[in-house]
Amino acid sequence: MTTASVAPSPSSKTNKWRYTAAFTAFAVLSGIAFYGTMSILVPQRLRDLGIENSTAVLGAINSAGSVASIFIALFVGALSDRTASKWGRRTPWIFTGAFVYGICFWSLSRPSSALIIGICYVLALTGLNMVQVPIYALISDRVEEESRATISAAIGGGGVIGQGIGTLIGSLFITNMEVGFVCTGLCALLAGVLAVVIAPREPSSKNMHKDAGKPLWRVVVESLTPPLKDCGDFYRAFICRTCLIVAYQMIFSYQLYIPQDHIGQSKTQAAATIQVISVLTMIASMVASLISGPIADALGRRKVPIMVACAVFAVGLAMPWIFPTAMGMYLFGGIASFGYDMYLSVDQALNVDVLPNKETAGKDLGFMNIASCAGQAIGVAITSSIVTILVSYNFVFPTTIAMAIIAAVAVLGIKRVK
Repeated sequence: MTTASVAPSPSSKTNKWRYTAAFTAFAVLSGIAFYGTMSILVPQRLRDLGIENSTAVLGAINSAGSVASIFIALFVGALSDRTASKWGRRTPWIFTGAFVYGICFWSLSRPSSALIIGICYVLALTGLNMVQVPIYALISDRVEEESRATISAAIGGGGVIGQGIGTLIGSLFITNMEVGFVCTGLCALLAGVLAVVIAPREPSSKNMHKDAGKPLWRVVVESLTPPLKDCGDFYRAFICRTCLIVAYQMIFSYQLYIPQDHIGQSKTQAAATIQVISVLTMIASMVASLISGPIADALGRRKVPIMVACAVFAVGLAMPWIFPTAMGMYLFGGIASFGYDMYLSVDQALNVDVLPNKETAGKDLGFMNIASCAGQAIGVAITSSIVTILVSYNFVFPTTIAMAIIAAVAVLGIKRVK
């Protein structure tokens, strides 16, 4: 594909902060929608339905959605690279995805079976990827290199703050879940819409050079073709991201069940614990975002902040293992969230910096998104398998720490970026 690149917008403080505000709005609102739904409301809905082994069922639903997201992200990324529109090549996908994302999360307020919940979730992830992949590609298209860590911090910090707010909302509506699902559905819709409205308008791509008359099957084949040239650093960043997301999902996807099954709390006590964790998560994330991204931009470095983040994250992951109490969960919420957000503050900047080809940023970032999707699927699968076999969460925590160590080793091997 010989798609003409879209030049970054003129360097200006106004545009930088408009992009920062737009990506923050997307990350916060999407985080509220996703984590409020999948960490709290759906797990509790499964238990309220009386489903046996809800831990395994939740893992299956998450895994199915993650596997579907892999292919969705690839297709959307490749197609958005070649979209010709007066609104730009990314914007139409973002708007369309926002409506699909919001409607499907709202529809989760109605279903009464695990199968219907799973179908609605997969469709919701279709919408999320239609929003997320083009938005991340805009960083390569439109954001100057010296501002990318700040933008990445906005996305990472906003996502973890959104997670805290989402789990707080989910826990508040745990006895009135229909209202909770309506709230998360509205946040999903607004995530994409506000991102487009706040950001500087994407220039028209109607005159963008494309291979004339390229058949759909060629687009599909290209979307499934991974980066093959000058891509060693790309795959090291891919491994780092996959391992950290595996570790993250192993715990956070089950944060409603861990206080009940690992600590021995009741449903009401677990909801109260999650509310405290949510506040700690938001505070830790705001602090990490405010310092990590700007410092990384000022230093022009990505690897050292990520390695430090992996170490802090591993310490936080160990807390519920060492202290199987509510306090252990609080320490986990504060320390692990700080470390994970340090990583997210540099993650997107690193991913853009190691792209093999800026012309196919959407497609290649779609492949990078496989790390997120695969990490989610693998993480929930590992936890559900461990708990099903051992009937305990004790072995889950050292496994997550091992993942964080592998992530640090992977990023250490990156050569193109300091």
